[in-house]
Amino acid sequence: MVMIRAYLVDDERLAIDRLTRLLIATGRVTIAGATTDPDAALTFLRATSVDVLFLDIQMPGLTGFELLARLERDVAVVFTTAYDRYAIDAFGVNSLDYLLKPIEAERLNRALDKIERFAGQARPDVRALARELAAELAPNRRLERIASRVGERTTVLDVARISHFTSKDKLTFASVNGRDHVTDHTLTELDTQLDARRFARIHRATIVNIAFVQEMFPAVDGGVLVRLKDDGKTELSVARDRVRELKRRLGI
Repeated sequence: MVMIRAYLVDDERLAIDRLTRLLIATGRVTIAGATTDPDAALTFLRATSVDVLFLDIQMPGLTGFELLARLERDVAVVFTTAYDRYAIDAFGVNSLDYLLKPIEAERLNRALDKIERFAGQARPDVRALARELAAELAPNRRLERIASRVGERTTVLDVARISHFTSKDKLTFASVNGRDHVTDHTLTELDTQLDARRFARIHRATIVNIAFVQEMFPAVDGGVLVRLKDDGKTELSVARDRVRELKRRLGI
């Protein structure tokens, strides 16, 4: 049996110790090394080949994305994260795999299965993805206020008070207390600039503030709706391929 050589990077020593125990317990992995220091990880990875890198996302100094963006060589990556829903959406398509903390043994084994299955095969350019996500997730990109301009009047909206964003007739609207305000942002821009821990894309034409979701229930057409706790008890449709993620975010 060929063992998988793994390298672990996480700013929390306890997280590294737990993942190390889980990996060793599988009997499928050799730990080539581990560190809480992203700079030390760069030095190691530039000089040593491994089969897979288990990489934390949020770390002081260098984020996981910034580390990858600076690495001059290709490496298979399994991201580990406790949140950042926006990034996770990209991971599922563009990286080898991702693991949500606290990492479970069964989920870890499925990731190892994937590592073995794709060994030697061409992979997406994870470093290019990392450069994009590092920029998108930078703290100064999180919107806190949005301007709504109508004629000569400009209204400044507190993002935390916006219950949802919708797109209609090539315009984007931010809703506060049931009142819609036109904004200059597209939904695509908002999806990358809003705090992903507070907002979720539930439809190609809708982004919702998770804090305002009061109910989730079946629609008469077989779809799914959410009802908001705003003044108008607004109901919004949830795209079928986004129901599962929304339920996870709501703890359902």
